[in-house]
Amino acid sequence: MDMRERILQALQSLHPAHVEVHDESHMHSRGQQTHYKAVIVAGQFAGLGPVRRHQAVYAALSELMPQFHALALHTYTPDEWEHQGAAPASPTCRGGSKHDQQH
Repeated sequence: MDMRERILQALQSLHPAHVEVHDESHMHSRGQQTHYKAVIVAGQFAGLGPVRRHQAVYAALSELMPQFHALALHTYTPDEWEHQGAAPASPTCRGGSKHDQQH
């Protein structure tokens, strides 16, 4: 099972109404399975601010967190998702890693 599938599986503990996990590693300098974007729609996010929502996601992914470098989170309640319909696109990485070539 690859990292994307492992993240998806771990997020099931949040009982999401909708969940997407995208491997965005190709947009970054290292190109390995290190950068992900997760879109999670869950009723339990109702009444929670962004920090509390992210903390719930981090708790669900606790064992996996050390195994990847970055995770962009987009968390919504079902009502928010009905109005939003899609998460924003991720920007292209601009570098800045100590592994990048210096010019």
